[in-house]
Amino acid sequence: MARKALKLASWTSMALAASGIYLYSNKYLDPNDFGAVRVGRAVATTAVISYDYLTSLRSVPYGSEEYVQLRSKVHLRSARRLCELCCANRGTFIKVGQHLGALDYLLPEEYTSTLKVLHSQAPQSSMQEVRQVIREDLGKEIHDLFMSFDDTPLGAASLAQVHKAVLRDGRTVAVKVQHPKVQAQSSKDILLMEVLVLAVKQLFPEFEFMWLVDEAKKNLPLELDFLNEGRNAEKVAQMLKHFDFLKISRHLGKMYSEMIFVNGFVHCDPHPGNVLVRKHPGTGKAEIILLDHGLYQVLTEEFRLDYCHLWQSLIWTDMKRVQEYSQRLGAGDLYPLFACMLTARSWDSVNRGISQAPVTATEDTEIRNNAANYLPQISQLLNHVPRQMLLIFKTNDLLRGIEAALGTRASASSFLNMSRCCIRALAKHKKKNTCSFLRRTQISCSEAFSLWQISLHELMLRVKGLRLPSWAVALLCWLFPAPH
Repeated sequence: MARKALKLASWTSMALAASGIYLYSNKYLDPNDFGAVRVGRAVATTAVISYDYLTSLRSVPYGSEEYVQLRSKVHLRSARRLCELCCANRGTFIKVGQHLGALDYLLPEEYTSTLKVLHSQAPQSSMQEVRQVIREDLGKEIHDLFMSFDDTPLGAASLAQVHKAVLRDGRTVAVKVQHPKVQAQSSKDILLMEVLVLAVKQLFPEFEFMWLVDEAKKNLPLELDFLNEGRNAEKVAQMLKHFDFLKISRHLGKMYSEMIFVNGFVHCDPHPGNVLVRKHPGTGKAEIILLDHGLYQVLTEEFRLDYCHLWQSLIWTDMKRVQEYSQRLGAGDLYPLFACMLTARSWDSVNRGISQAPVTATEDTEIRNNAANYLPQISQLLNHVPRQMLLIFKTNDLLRGIEAALGTRASASSFLNMSRCCIRALAKHKKKNTCSFLRRTQISCSEAFSLWQISLHELMLRVKGLRLPSWAVALLCWLFPAPH
């Protein structure tokens, strides 16, 4: 018996030693890719963060200045731990971390500012891994498919990276290569996140983030389907072919208004790494280059039209219709909060008119403080609105981040461009649903008149900016009242 045990132990030791040597020498295998390592790291990070919140704030009076300062430190420590977890587990974790970094209306600033670095800290696969992925997916070697293939990627993202290459027919192309193992790991990672979110909810009942897991479940398979991404790129190129401009923030908003209100087909990942600006080599005009077409939201016609009406009501301060269309979009009695989240403005600014003045630093601070205080209500709202609205929220926040960086956030011009798109979208819908030539002509005339009113209103705002005498401004306001 002892001899058998010794023999078994010897064979086990040899197997373990051989496995260790193989793992050490095999460049394809990374300890970070093993399920036990990834799960253990995620569980440990969640436990440490939860313990920090439970113990650090327990002995301090709630709401006191000391409590606020200490909570900020805990937020920052936890955000850094979460960021380290995302960087270590990569793939799906980085993608979800990027999403969290865009939730300015929901998460404390310590989290959003820390997690925003994930947009520029994506992992990079080695050329050996790139060759392996191409060989497995296409059944050929790189030299069989391309005349040349740059080893250094043009850019790397959470799920893939892009290389410049030249096809056998001489065309220069961008080749997007998915990181190895991302596809296989994604479903397991989402299940792990779901379990951890449910566990944290047991400790902190106000923690409502299951909607984020649900969105990741639905959207990740789409982002990992590169054939779907190719079809999206072709569709949006056709849809926006009439835009030859694109210099940046104002026209970026115009482009997204066209997608949301007019077409109902929305690119949902406009973070800074996916929006590039260049000068056209021939004309010298500035151009926007939109990257990463894996995730689009297709809006139903009912949702799109209700959303058009809601933004029209917000822009022209029709509070009765703001309530009506917010409730039609699932906000219920939380419609004031819904309007504030949608516009990233205070309720006072929404009532005074969001197009009257840009957001101030004081208002921005107020919004962030209120977001922390109303976290349970925000989570409740996010669980009740249509799923289409969640990606719209994300898209709005990413666009606002770009506008904030460029100093053009919430300008009157951007709201008026949105209003133009809403008018065109509603007129298009009305004309589609009538067979009467006279009625179609009436709708077209009404549309043209409303667009003309907006142009006049925009002119008045520019005149005000020139600091003309108050009597001249008053006369213009009386002659050309704001359209409703």
